[in-house]
Amino acid sequence: MILIEPAIEKKFGRGSLRKRELEALIAQAAKMARLTGAVSVLLTGDEAIRKLNRNFRHKDKATDVLSFPAAEMNGRSLLAGDLAISVETAAREAEARGHSLALELKILLLHGLLHLAGFDHETDSGEMADREKRLRGQLGLTEGLIERATNGAKTKRSSMKTPSPHLRRRKANEPETKRGGKR
Repeated sequence: MILIEPAIEKKFGRGSLRKRELEALIAQAAKMARLTGAVSVLLTGDEAIRKLNRNFRHKDKATDVLSFPAAEMNGRSLLAGDLAISVETAAREAEARGHSLALELKILLLHGLLHLAGFDHETDSGEMADREKRLRGQLGLTEGLIERATNGAKTKRSSMKTPSPHLRRRKANEPETKRGGKR
């Protein structure tokens, strides 16, 4: 399910957000990532995502995508988790990279879905980067967030100014912990 905040829909228009196209990508990418359970996506603005980032990560700045994996009960969950995406940040990045907002949203969705599936590029040995690259190829997407950060760090041309935060999957009886991600 994708929820678009009314102010964002008014600012960007339904045509540029392409809800059905994004829902189709979510379904396809989730299946490819072997992600089980429902995914909810909030398309919001910089102010709202800044509040989420501040409340959950103690970082008082806007970011592009936040991942909130669902709690597991008895080793299973009917929900995969939630994603929040700042369409305003995505639009700036799309313009800087010379591609459409719809493409940028797909790139962010794939990255967030991989985090919901349990991948973490901060702590793994490249598994998430490899999976993101492979799935991007299958989905026809351009460079991903991990690749951007790697290329940006090497060339110092990256326009990404804010790391992408993610929260790890937790069990229902486990206290919530937070972790931030750097691309």
